[in-house]
Amino acid sequence: MRITLFPLAAFAMAACTHAESTPPPAHAAPPPASGGECNAEPAQALVGRQSSPALAAEAQRLSGAQVWRWLRPGEIVTMEFRADRLNLHLDAQGKVERINCG
Repeated sequence: MRITLFPLAAFAMAACTHAESTPPPAHAAPPPASGGECNAEPAQALVGRQSSPALAAEAQRLSGAQVWRWLRPGEIVTMEFRADRLNLHLDAQGKVERINCG
């Protein structure tokens, strides 16, 4: 009985490779653009205003953040720090109570 080692060698070599070209999962956040770090200071003038898509866009533009999120009272949120994210904290009436990065 003769055993050919070629199929076994090919299988062993395939097991040693890694999928470096695999695209990231669809839910992964895009990498921040160069200089996309958030600075909440310029957006502080928006505190006290009613939340709206236009306000969020203005806050994002002023802060230089890549992404933003509303944080409502009692809402469960992730706690990971992202230097490119703007947090817009709202009160019970939907007015901006506080703005910070992270």
